[in-house]
Amino acid sequence: MRQRNKPHPTGGGRVGSVLRVSTADELQAALTDAMRSKDKTTLDAIRGVRTEIQKAKTAPDFDGDDGDAFHRRVIAAYVKTLRKSLETYEGLGDRGIEHATKLRAEIDCLSRWLPQTLDEAATAALVDDAVAEIGSDPKLAGRITGVIMKEHRDVVDPALVKRLVNERLGSA
Repeated sequence: MRQRNKPHPTGGGRVGSVLRVSTADELQAALTDAMRSKDKTTLDAIRGVRTEIQKAKTAPDFDGDDGDAFHRRVIAAYVKTLRKSLETYEGLGDRGIEHATKLRAEIDCLSRWLPQTLDEAATAALVDDAVAEIGSDPKLAGRITGVIMKEHRDVVDPALVKRLVNERLGSA
């Protein structure tokens, strides 16, 4: 039996006087609840995430750390693929509406585990600072984006960073 004050290997544990549940435990609890309530959307979403987690754990570059940050990165990557698929289905019009609706519901279900990102104004401030520091030559767009993503990867939306950098530098 696990002691309550000892941190769980997947990242849970006590924070102050509150027992914090790991993302892996939250996913398991949500899966169990979805099974009991026969919530097909949640079941599909969490099963998809669990599949991606297993793929990530068996990848050659897996470093053995499967804590909260790992789980949230995998969930974010999975939601990104769902959003790309959603765009495709929305482009099909009436033929893709059923799949698009399903994907939107899965994205909504998983959104509680997505990292909170900075809004456009805060991201723009980061971009402006980086442009001032590195330079405003359009050829430096990749370097500026890379610096921002390296330092703020978990709190910025990569697509927004790229768009703002291109706007600031006047590149396409």
